[in-house]
Amino acid sequence: MTQKMPFPAATCVGLGANLLHLALYQPDIPQNAGSLMRLCACLGVAMNIVEPCGFLLSDRNFRRAGVDLTRHDSWEAFRRNRAGWVLLLTTKSAQPYTDFAFAAGDTLLLGRDSAGVPEVVHTQVEARLLIPMRQGMRSLNVAQAAAMVLGEALRQTQGFPAQPEAVCT
Repeated sequence: MTQKMPFPAATCVGLGANLLHLALYQPDIPQNAGSLMRLCACLGVAMNIVEPCGFLLSDRNFRRAGVDLTRHDSWEAFRRNRAGWVLLLTTKSAQPYTDFAFAAGDTLLLGRDSAGVPEVVHTQVEARLLIPMRQGMRSLNVAQAAAMVLGEALRQTQGFPAQPEAVCT
């Protein structure tokens, strides 16, 4: 089952079918999920969570973050309800995200902080993307990885929120 969270209309202004999405696969560190909620809220990116989570998922906390959030009770439910490409950020790829052409409607998928995603998820995504790192380094924190790749995707799709005109005084 997919559950769309009810948020005040003001928090969803500008969010539509052409925006980018960020999806967390069974997140297990609430602080990282919270950081990603804030990132999505500030940049106008819709957020999806594929459950179960490794922590209590409180509707109150998500409403407070002001993020456009959809919860899915399984990977299968998420796949049924997604349009556009699902792009997995993984260390098990040879395709750097910097060489990828992002499009409006894409979903950036992040695995569990502790274990990534199972092989079945690797086989069902449209693309797997890598953040190039120095030799011998294991991986980045998921919130840092998401911020890097989401920034590039928003740049390519011209999806950053509009800035108010500067006022000269």
